[in-house]
Amino acid sequence: MGAALNPASDIPQRDPATVMRLARLGSFHQSRLSFMRILTRRMKREAWTFSRPVFEIDAKGVGHAIYCTHTPDRTYSLVAFAHDLPAEKRSDRVIAEAWDSTFTMFDGVPTDADIERLRANIPLQEAGRVTESELSVSRANRSVRLWDYMVSCLADGQQPDPAEVAKVGYLMRTTAVYGSGKLGAADREVIAGRPECAAPFQIEMLSVFLTRTYVRDLMQHMANLKGGDRTATLSPETARSMGIGNSTGLGMAPFIVNHPMLFNNWIAAREEAIARVRSLATATVADTRLFTDLLARSVQSAALWRSEHPIQIEKLDELRQDLATLTAHVNSADLQSDHPWDRLYQWAAGHLGVDAQECLASLMLEPYGNIVDDLADTMAHTQTDTFRIDGTMSVGKLKTVLDDAYDWALDVDWNAKEHCARAWYVSAEKLEPRLGERFEEPIAPYEQPLAPGRDAAALRTALADWAPDDAIAGFLLACPEHRHTVRRAQIVARAPYAEIRDNTIGSDLLPIDMLRCKLSFFGAMHFDPRSDRWVRICMFGNAPYPEELQSRDADLWPYPNGAVETS
Repeated sequence: MGAALNPASDIPQRDPATVMRLARLGSFHQSRLSFMRILTRRMKREAWTFSRPVFEIDAKGVGHAIYCTHTPDRTYSLVAFAHDLPAEKRSDRVIAEAWDSTFTMFDGVPTDADIERLRANIPLQEAGRVTESELSVSRANRSVRLWDYMVSCLADGQQPDPAEVAKVGYLMRTTAVYGSGKLGAADREVIAGRPECAAPFQIEMLSVFLTRTYVRDLMQHMANLKGGDRTATLSPETARSMGIGNSTGLGMAPFIVNHPMLFNNWIAAREEAIARVRSLATATVADTRLFTDLLARSVQSAALWRSEHPIQIEKLDELRQDLATLTAHVNSADLQSDHPWDRLYQWAAGHLGVDAQECLASLMLEPYGNIVDDLADTMAHTQTDTFRIDGTMSVGKLKTVLDDAYDWALDVDWNAKEHCARAWYVSAEKLEPRLGERFEEPIAPYEQPLAPGRDAAALRTALADWAPDDAIAGFLLACPEHRHTVRRAQIVARAPYAEIRDNTIGSDLLPIDMLRCKLSFFGAMHFDPRSDRWVRICMFGNAPYPEELQSRDADLWPYPNGAVETS
């Protein structure tokens, strides 16, 4: 990449009315601002080092290991407990009580006393308790078929077939990675001021990164114990192809509704990055070469993407066709003068589907880390004062905000069954958010406030008889049931990307759009929906392992067919 460029953007960020529709949010792709890539870039840039001071696991696969990450200023330690889990106890549900492995991220280096305390609590997960010394708690289960296959192959002195490995893509899948005060762990505020934690979810991403190393080491350890001297060592290429699996369901979907300022900051950073690149008047030969190379690798990635879900199959077919169309256009277009990226984006908006448009938006950022990567530090949210209602706002001003940000909702007939067919609630049995059918199940009394559009329309109707100069404080004294919606509207007035501009309780809602949006910011790829309500992903697939960070590309690893080296 060339010298630093002026990050000022002459082209404005995209209109929230365009960006914040669920069909588009559910078509986002990983990018330079995805949390996994933010982490691996920093680890290489700051030359983090890693150690494994403890690996005490017996022939039954029971014991513990410690993986230490040494940053320039401090050490973080993943403490992993390995268990001999009977098959009948293996479950990915939140309410499970046992797992193949359980983990915590410890702030510093744990003492023997810490390990004994953690041994008594971490395997219990929700039934256990941790302290502010612990930053996250997680658990994972084996993909049993692939695990047994790979252990047997290596124990027999053979390398596993890469095609068999690729069918699953991971040896373990996490069933939860908890942070931010869960089970007594440290609150976000404890680490928010640390540079390495400035971007969101960095501790959780580090936990998954180290868990992947532990899983590789544990599998090799079990093969060594089974095969003895004849055991083969897993090839680095096959090891690198594997990530950590995850199944994400409805529990994650409400997050982006319940955290409007944080969600705004994620979207705003990505939109500012896109605007900065579209504002560039020219592009260098090196920049366009990197872009076209990664476009070709994205075509390859789309070809490798598999799903059995009808909606995703249709989206994949369209994406593949559109990427072929985009490639043909790029091969004949001038990408070096007259605002080439804006012209390319404008062409795509008129010729490609939403999925390919968002893939292009991510790809355009790749040559320009020097002008967009700084936005990573703007993606967190620590300003709690944004949640305080401003009672001095006039009714007239609030009406204007509602008419602008919720115009899509004000004309909806919210009494029509198709527009309020669903209701979000928390299952007492499963302890997870659920989406039920309002007119088929007795769930309305338990509904969670996850329908901002309907609530905004109700607020706008309630304001109809109030004078424009009236203070909103007086309205709320008379109508306190609208407090939460007034708060959201005031947030949106300052944070235009805070609100999904679509119906979250309609009969045509696809929760997987909400899941994919959030997971794309994590850095997930090859989303594989198993219904309209949960999706499988793989994290850190093809990423370097700790010992490889300084010798391999630590940024562009999501793109298949090897790394692209940049200067």
